[in-house]
Amino acid sequence: MQIADANIKQLIRLALAEDIGRKDITSEALVGKNLSGRAVIVAKQDGVLAGLYVGKEVFQAVNRRISFKILKRDGQKVKEGQRIAVIQGEVRDILAAERTALNFLQRLSGIATLTAQYVSRVKGTKAKTLDTRKTTPGLRVLEKQAVKAGGGQNHRMGLFDMFLIKENHIKAAGGIVEAVRKARLKRRKEKIEVEVRNLRELEEAIRAKPDWIMLDNMSIQQMKKAVKMVRSASPKIKIEASGNVTLNNVRKIALTGVDFISIGALTHSAPGMDLSLILIEP
Repeated sequence: MQIADANIKQLIRLALAEDIGRKDITSEALVGKNLSGRAVIVAKQDGVLAGLYVGKEVFQAVNRRISFKILKRDGQKVKEGQRIAVIQGEVRDILAAERTALNFLQRLSGIATLTAQYVSRVKGTKAKTLDTRKTTPGLRVLEKQAVKAGGGQNHRMGLFDMFLIKENHIKAAGGIVEAVRKARLKRRKEKIEVEVRNLRELEEAIRAKPDWIMLDNMSIQQMKKAVKMVRSASPKIKIEASGNVTLNNVRKIALTGVDFISIGALTHSAPGMDLSLILIEP
């Protein structure tokens, strides 16, 4: 996909300004003004790629004449040592863009890699892997694209595209049934989801008949009971598990029969994928 979002372009400009400042004093001192060269971006570990077009946009924001040839694609698995892209242009400009481009690529590929690990753990079950709103401020669109590159699915983009009635909303509205009723009066086509923390709250949520029910921080045994309760009452209600999900327990959660598992760690705790830019010419 090409980068068309004006906000992402502005984000790239801000990131470059943060890094370059008044100028790259090292490259200006050591690299000839008109020296041209070629560089490659190389994977230093196995992983899943994301954000390649963001990387390209960073280099071309520094100098439109830089050539950025993408050798792989977002969502593709790579092995340590494989080349990901070839860059050609003025060496000063390549070096000026290097760190910002790698920061984006490492962050987004790290998210895609971790997402792919979770998706692999639940393979063969009906459960789909979802992200959350626990994203880096300003990077949400890119990070959610990275989740998709890793095989996951996006939950809501923000507060505007789905009703998610949580504990504080329920307190303010006067209960689960009343909260759902009020949301139903205001919605257009948006889905209504309710978070519940125990089976008593689940019973109330089932009576309210939302589109989704989120099982928050429940044990495996509680989730099994919850799934049976929801399925017997209304097979149309989607069931989401959330809270304290890890690579070690995600399959057990999936085997309870939930439809979705939302995992904040995909975006708030993913380690960056190790990538490197190497100048190969001159």
